[in-house]
Amino acid sequence: MERLDKILSGTGRWSRREVKDLVKAGRVTADGAVVRRPEEKFDRAATVLAVDGEAVDGEKYVYLMLHKPGGVLSATEDPKQPTVLDLLPPYLRRIGLFPVGRLDKDTEGLLLLTNDGPLGHRLLAPKKHVDKVYFVRVDGELDKVDSAAFRAGMTLGDGLQCLPAELEVLEPSDTGLVTLREGKYHQVKRMLAARGKPVVYLKRLSMGPITLDPDLVPGAWRPLTEAEREALEGLR
Repeated sequence: MERLDKILSGTGRWSRREVKDLVKAGRVTADGAVVRRPEEKFDRAATVLAVDGEAVDGEKYVYLMLHKPGGVLSATEDPKQPTVLDLLPPYLRRIGLFPVGRLDKDTEGLLLLTNDGPLGHRLLAPKKHVDKVYFVRVDGELDKVDSAAFRAGMTLGDGLQCLPAELEVLEPSDTGLVTLREGKYHQVKRMLAARGKPVVYLKRLSMGPITLDPDLVPGAWRPLTEAEREALEGLR
């Protein structure tokens, strides 16, 4: 059981002061009954809360899929450059969302945003080895020798040891699919640079059980479906 003002302010749409004013005006209902006190407690999962007759999602955690465009930082704030949170409406920027992992500024594709800290930690924990699949285009031609090097696990010139990964060469041969089981800094770019085939375009297609929705254009987002959220729960 949680206080109404905490539940509603947690959506980011209203401050606690604004919730108090909404209640005072009789604009908030719980299961159809007008709420009289902002401190009244409810079970957020079992109660239909509404403001002005419109149901409010009072769930504790929010999970979003974003198609990250190039030129945007995978960060919560930056004084000089736009971040992925700037692509969201104001009310979603006030509830503590953060990107699960990072994509380079010029990299596109799937990015999960949530305020569920424990889940974000588990998705990024090295021992989980959550697969991440990327589409890549390089300056050069990929071949079976490159794929074999990825499968064997590479040690880069700076001493970074990479776990075995997959590189599927596509047509044309300057493109491929890379599957990583870890997420070290600029890893795809560094591995392919070590093969003498620098990356010119990179896009993340999936992370664990979540695949980028093909209907999302760069910069667009949507909440995860119930099935997608259940799939993430299986990683806990």
